[in-house]
Amino acid sequence: MNAPKGGLVIFTANSNPSSRELGKRIAERLGVELGKVQVYQEPNRETRVQIQESVRGKDVFIIQTVSKDVNTTIMELLIMVYACRTSCARSIIGVVPYFPYSKQCKMRKRGSIVSKLLASMMCKAGLTHLITMDLHQKEIQGFFNIPVDNLRASPFLLQYIQEEIPDYRNAVIVAKSPASAKRAQSFAERLRLGIAVIHGEAQDAESDLVDGRHSPPTVKNIGAIHPSLEIPLLIPKEKPPITVVGDVGGRIAIIVDDIIDDVDSFLAAAETLKERGAYKIFVMATHGILSSDAPRLIEESAIDEVVVTNTIPHEIQKLQCPKIKTVDISMILSEAIRRIHNGESMSYLFRNIGMDD
Repeated sequence: MNAPKGGLVIFTANSNPSSRELGKRIAERLGVELGKVQVYQEPNRETRVQIQESVRGKDVFIIQTVSKDVNTTIMELLIMVYACRTSCARSIIGVVPYFPYSKQCKMRKRGSIVSKLLASMMCKAGLTHLITMDLHQKEIQGFFNIPVDNLRASPFLLQYIQEEIPDYRNAVIVAKSPASAKRAQSFAERLRLGIAVIHGEAQDAESDLVDGRHSPPTVKNIGAIHPSLEIPLLIPKEKPPITVVGDVGGRIAIIVDDIIDDVDSFLAAAETLKERGAYKIFVMATHGILSSDAPRLIEESAIDEVVVTNTIPHEIQKLQCPKIKTVDISMILSEAIRRIHNGESMSYLFRNIGMDD
């Protein structure tokens, strides 16, 4: 990799030592030292950031991985961005591999679109560019009024399948719900494999039933409706019994998704696939949040291996569950940083990526 030209500073904004590992890997690949900065919590839990070198007129890249305390992570990033802005940095680029609150990107009854709020806060703090990876919904890019590069981890996961699963030709790519069928189709077409879709599982929290359009009460109030209006009521959805569309008997099942956090749906999918005759089950996801008892549940489940990238630190979870494997994506992040700093095109990093990927 060609070394970037001068005027580049890379900071890690996280006060958690385990979360700085990705920043160190990226700096090593670029052949630069991490910038000197102190990020810590005051006794009253306020976040304090002290930049300890000049950033005037420089391109500043702030790498922030999401720790267990997601709200502290966000404040660390915002305060550091604002500190660089007031220190006259030429540009401030956030490298946030996993964009927090990305699942809250739609209106839920009387809730709020939190990812839009977070995007506005980042822009207001002074961010001039964002590098992220596999947004939960690609439309989140529209919440920003700055350039957003939504990189993909799928090339690294596909490479893992080809190199680490010896008989992957006997595999089938599985979508654990119809919502993830497009991602499964993308993997299947690139590996020249079949696809299966699980349909009929328990109602997901992100379904249309909790969309904001269902927020008015369904109880008829005759006095509140004009006599000439007859508004038809929407028929409620009813999930059919669990079915697997596609043949998985005697095959390796590879479940693909973007985030694995609450593992209940993955465990249910694995049990269903076992019942249908799959003899080995892999789970592939970009972001391994793996909250609460996820490592223990995976270890006790029918899943043979869970493969995630290092967009989020999960070393503790790996110690609890040997089934969890990590794929390093620092290469593509460091190349994105180099290209942006040198003013080169980013299109090379998005080659062969379609609208549905």
